[in-house]
Amino acid sequence: MTRRTALANAWGLAAFLSVGVAIFSYRLLLPGQPIVSPDILGNLFARPWLAVHALGSATALLVGMFQFLPAVRRARGLHRWLGRIYAAGCIVGGAAGLVMSFGSTAGPIAGLGFGLLAVCWIYATTQAWRFARARRFDEHRRWMIRSFAMTFAAVTLRLYLPVAPMLGFDFMDGYRLTAWVSWIPNLIVVELWMRRRAVFRAPAAA
Repeated sequence: MTRRTALANAWGLAAFLSVGVAIFSYRLLLPGQPIVSPDILGNLFARPWLAVHALGSATALLVGMFQFLPAVRRARGLHRWLGRIYAAGCIVGGAAGLVMSFGSTAGPIAGLGFGLLAVCWIYATTQAWRFARARRFDEHRRWMIRSFAMTFAAVTLRLYLPVAPMLGFDFMDGYRLTAWVSWIPNLIVVELWMRRRAVFRAPAAA
């Protein structure tokens, strides 16, 4: 298997998971009472912020993967508009997630983990936007990759949650753990990957 094929397969799997989680999350916007964990509905700020968080985060997750396609990046108008939709989704979803972190039924450890994720997510996205506006595209790419690593936490959280009970952890303890491991390892992986790619290295000082 060539490197290009491996990257295409990885993108395909990530896109499949992202689209699936995004579409599933949109159920929270439908009328009636969607099936949601009582622990999530027990959050002090679940209404109305859960639906707002779902709308922003799912939209960012749905749009973000396609921004990595070379064909989309070459279509500058499309790339620019999708970027605006993505950034708006991150900021709306992150702000709602930050509010909800203060009412987490899993306690302060989980609340702190999700709160820090929201703050870092908003910061990375606004940095990416700022560098795009300044036409500093190398920095823009780096920050956008960091941003999507945190957007993808919506996927990794759902992958990790079933693992905790399989390893003998209480579900709530596992949930507290995933509040951190759903996004910090994602950032570590993309940072290591970017360090290996010359195109993402910071320009040398003049």
